[in-house]
Amino acid sequence: MKFSILTLCSLIAFGGLNAQVPVWQPSAGHKQLPLWPGAAPDPQPVKGPETVKVAKELVAGKPWSWVSNVTRPTITVYSPKGKNTGAAVVVFPGGGYQILAIDIEGTEVCDWLTQKGITCVLLKYRVTDVGDYPKSGPYPESPMALEDAQRALGLVRVHAAEWHIDPHKIGVLGFSAGGHLVAAISTHYEKRLYKAVDAADHLSCRPDFAVPIYPGHLSLSAAEWDSKAGKSSYVFHAPAGADMHLGLNPEVPVTRNTPPTFLLQNEDDHVDNVEDALAYYIALKNAGVSVEMHLYAQGGHAFGLRRTKLAVTAWPRLVETWMVSLGMIADR
Repeated sequence: MKFSILTLCSLIAFGGLNAQVPVWQPSAGHKQLPLWPGAAPDPQPVKGPETVKVAKELVAGKPWSWVSNVTRPTITVYSPKGKNTGAAVVVFPGGGYQILAIDIEGTEVCDWLTQKGITCVLLKYRVTDVGDYPKSGPYPESPMALEDAQRALGLVRVHAAEWHIDPHKIGVLGFSAGGHLVAAISTHYEKRLYKAVDAADHLSCRPDFAVPIYPGHLSLSAAEWDSKAGKSSYVFHAPAGADMHLGLNPEVPVTRNTPPTFLLQNEDDHVDNVEDALAYYIALKNAGVSVEMHLYAQGGHAFGLRRTKLAVTAWPRLVETWMVSLGMIADR
């Protein structure tokens, strides 16, 4: 986990930035809605206004954009192109719960999904950049991102008919910290963390399927590190005799009702260790949850959907095949 913080701190401090604009907005033709009708619950301090920056650091030969200081979360609806399958995916960009990699792990994902007849809902969830890691942080260090995810799933279901979505075919997909958020919403759906504000909050926020891509914060060792590194450290107790490397973070309480899950991870990922994905896989399998995992030797971290010569970057087709096997979409 520390490597991700050093990388992000270097990016923020030394930047290599070639553009900066305030408040991220989707491209024309896509519906963006505020997540909350009023003030969002449990706000955290921020050091400035929301800002979008473009890094000179290249991924697969192209730059990427990130958003910081998000205090007004939104969802943006990307309607499917061609035949509508009725399926929808809510996308959680990564960024260490500090920033959001809004294009490489956000809009580019929606471009792929909509071409397959799937509605994509991009969640711009709350992240701050104040104090020590993890700033806004993984739950329970901070409830903000998980509250936003719960709210987003309810909103998609309340608008399902309007947006031509099957309310029983709504999944989640996220990267890195967003991959942890996928696991968090997959295991924290029975009760909202906030007081209901409207009809959306009375509908289920359980995803029908889940896709964590190179997720973090999931092993016991990662949870222990988080508990000591946060701005408001929480008490962490590992079970006696537990395997700190392959044991699951207790704040991700997997049960047999956790949604079917597709996991993707690289062994040479030095940001979110392979143990995070393995710990989650083992817990899912032991609970009797349908889980498919693809583990590659090479590929690193934070590549999104951008194709390279490495085999792992063909992962979107594997997800499509898996979704067919679940009956979420039809084979083409």
